[in-house]
Amino acid sequence: MAHSVSARKRVRQNEARNAINRWRLRTMRDAVKELSERLMHGTAQEAEQAFVKACRIIDKTAGKGVIHKNSAARKKSRLSARVKAKAKAGPASAKA
Repeated sequence: MAHSVSARKRVRQNEARNAINRWRLRTMRDAVKELSERLMHGTAQEAEQAFVKACRIIDKTAGKGVIHKNSAARKKSRLSARVKAKAKAGPASAKA
């Protein structure tokens, strides 16, 4: 347990930041799941819109230091490849 006033304050700050960072990470994961859902069951246009939204959230998460910038770039690259594959497959893949 922290004994000094400044150590107690640091514990409070860490708890608050941890809660915010968990929220940011959860938001990012939800956006990626939404994109995956659109890739599986939506149209290519819906997938593209979800991709733009997911990229924005991934960039914000990396900008805040919750995930590393290279990790964010890797996620976006892999998602981009999936979206391009969906667009190339055409409307027939939306029914499958």
